[in-house]
Amino acid sequence: MDEYSYKLDNFLFPLISNITKPNILEFGVENGRSTLKFLDLCHKNNGYLFSVDTVDCSKIIKDSRWSFLQTRDDNFELVKSKVPVQLDVIYLDSVHEASHVEKIFYAYYKMLKNGGYFFIDDISHIPYLKKKKRNNFYCEINNKETYNRILDIYNSNSDLFDLNFAFKSSGLTIIKKNSNEPLRAKKKIKTRENSIKNFVRLLWKNLKRD
Repeated sequence: MDEYSYKLDNFLFPLISNITKPNILEFGVENGRSTLKFLDLCHKNNGYLFSVDTVDCSKIIKDSRWSFLQTRDDNFELVKSKVPVQLDVIYLDSVHEASHVEKIFYAYYKMLKNGGYFFIDDISHIPYLKKKKRNNFYCEINNKETYNRILDIYNSNSDLFDLNFAFKSSGLTIIKKNSNEPLRAKKKIKTRENSIKNFVRLLWKNLKRD
């Protein structure tokens, strides 16, 4: 089993396998790997899958429980006119840039049922570090920025949803909605790493080590 399939099978699908009649919205189809897995769940649990991609993926699968829409995921008016008002699962695997992820999350989160899941793929920069197997500057920087942006959003909304991460392969954000209150604007996390107090602490540790 490849790492991507392992990630979905072990960290995503166990959380949603018992949802009856799930309405699922998927952003990013490509070769249909996640699409087929979602459709398998839809057949088992009497659900329906809506998939969105800028590339025409309509011919990769023929299924009565699937609708494909060729457009951008930020074509909000069109997408929202084609999918149910309330969704059980949203899976985001399209443009992996922090600003885009934030835009999509805020736009569609309100359509998620209380207790529903919002999954965001590709949030781990570790596999893409220099000299690592996937060594890729773009993916390293963008995934790390996305990870930090999600934490900033959680920083001002920790009472509205639960947040977890899986770091297998390129990583996965796992968000469970637990309130119908609207999301607040993100609040950048300010740590004390660069404070004078921490500088003194590190200096003292180094002096003790010597």
